[in-house]
Amino acid sequence: MARSTAQHAAPPGTLRFTVLGPLAVHRDGRPLPLGPLKQRVVLAALLGSAGSPVSVDALTDAVWPHDPPRTARKNLQVYVSALRALLADDGPDGMPRLTHTCGGYLLRVAEDELDLLRFRSLTRAAEGQPPAPAARLLRQALDLWQGPPYGGDLRGSPLLAELAEGLELRQVTAYEGWAEAELALGGAAAVVEGLRDLVERHPLRERLRAAWMCALSGCGRRAEALAVYDDYRQLLARELGLEPGGAMAARYRAVLADDTGAGPAGPAGAATPGVPGAAGGPPAAAPRHAAPVALPPDLVDLTGHGEELRDLCDLLEDDRAGVVLLSGPAGSGKTALAVRAAHLLEDRFPDGRAYVGLRDADGRPRPPAAVLAKLARCLGLSALPGPEAWRDWLAEHRALIVLDDVPEERAVRWLLRPGGRGRTLLTARGQLGGLAPVQRVGVPPLGTAEALQLLTGLVGRGRVRADREAALRIVRACGGSPLAVRVSGMRLAVLRHLPLREFADRLADPAGALDELTSGDVSVRRRLAHGWEGLPEESGRDAARLAAGTGDGPFGLAEAAEALGCDERRAVRVVEALIDAGVVTQPGGEVTAHAAQYELPHLIRLYMRSAHPADPVAAAG
Repeated sequence: MARSTAQHAAPPGTLRFTVLGPLAVHRDGRPLPLGPLKQRVVLAALLGSAGSPVSVDALTDAVWPHDPPRTARKNLQVYVSALRALLADDGPDGMPRLTHTCGGYLLRVAEDELDLLRFRSLTRAAEGQPPAPAARLLRQALDLWQGPPYGGDLRGSPLLAELAEGLELRQVTAYEGWAEAELALGGAAAVVEGLRDLVERHPLRERLRAAWMCALSGCGRRAEALAVYDDYRQLLARELGLEPGGAMAARYRAVLADDTGAGPAGPAGAATPGVPGAAGGPPAAAPRHAAPVALPPDLVDLTGHGEELRDLCDLLEDDRAGVVLLSGPAGSGKTALAVRAAHLLEDRFPDGRAYVGLRDADGRPRPPAAVLAKLARCLGLSALPGPEAWRDWLAEHRALIVLDDVPEERAVRWLLRPGGRGRTLLTARGQLGGLAPVQRVGVPPLGTAEALQLLTGLVGRGRVRADREAALRIVRACGGSPLAVRVSGMRLAVLRHLPLREFADRLADPAGALDELTSGDVSVRRRLAHGWEGLPEESGRDAARLAAGTGDGPFGLAEAAEALGCDERRAVRVVEALIDAGVVTQPGGEVTAHAAQYELPHLIRLYMRSAHPADPVAAAG
């Protein structure tokens, strides 16, 4: 039975909280003044986890994401005190509305007081319902929205921006469910009107596109319906190199085979092509709870690293390996390998697979609270009160979590649970030597043949065949970096007039090579810069001296000591620290430090020389 949605007259003094739109609080229909921005951020964060405590650290990250003042805790107490005075009543259970518990600050809100809780309740009630009640409940849920969640200046907080992003995705999911239920009832016209703008804002949502296509067909607009599929197929191929899924293709074939053009004015009981449960169509399948999957698309042209992929999958399937680290320099293909493994192991992790990047678009580490909130959203969990709750969940569920681009050990140590049923796959430039127990897989450079295969797929076999020597020079100038090869191919695919030989000549110039490795908003230099900025200042200086004071190719300990201007004992410590940071590649196999040959990856060397062209110590050496 669907739960009742009847609304009773609210008693005097009733509060109503709104986050599905601009943040607002009303008492008896009158808006309350919510105070300055930071105070509103605190309130918004508490409402995002209403009924669960939010730690002081999480609130601090929400209000001051990058540089909290020394007085942050005291300032939070001031904001909370002001909110207590503003709300000035008891919560729905008779307890104080806003209290401090051992887990942090807790805001007590009833379901009918907060639009977010009401939205969640209605969408849950719609699960498994027949089309009529499902459409009604989902329509009520969608009618609660008054605009973008946490609208306005609140989205300057990374935590609230992440929360808003997750809520918007839930809204789209609710629209998809409503559209399918409405189509099953014959309401194609309502779906066409309801999804018109949404499809434009989310062009890659296949379920949304399928509903839009079926709605147009149900309105007798068959040519437009077929065009929706064709546009989507071309967009997928262009953006991701993929084809539409089986369900979308089946609905397309159903529309293609339907010649009646029956629309809303057709006979009662006319079929809506391709819509499960529609009159005259196939019966609706019983809903099932699929494992949550939040992964980036798999690269269709992933090339090389077959041995590393096999090792990675074997480790993730081994019950003794709770945490696996995939390490390599920036642009070495770590993320692509991790995502490919996560897709391949679908059957091994029935409780879900999720991907979370640990740096933002500018390369800065994400606050822990934002990471925890993203994990909860990806896996469909209620708000997690803290790291312990996350570790307990991971221990009990057969799930695979990919944490990408880990900046340092402390960014993930609090998330890891080596024992238990779940698996965590980390990617990092460095070795994260402070983490244990961890199974490690290194990502080496691509071989010349593999890099050439990748370039050929991007620029075309004929173009490479016409000047194979220039193509080889290009991939060798990329130093075995899949990112650099891919950017070169993307650039050449756009610059069809540019001969491969001329582009190879440009890459041969050390002063300008990194400037050439840019295509659109993808920049090898920017990716390298993020790694450089994460180095401690002393390590950065040491790396610059090595780049300036050693020649291209491998170097020994004596050369390193000369470049660093120190004795070999200290040079060993410096080089090994840079290996741990992912700047210097380590020798294969066991060998003494004095006999080892070390190497700076080609692109890292170019970046360091361009960023520090005249290091005085290196020059003196």
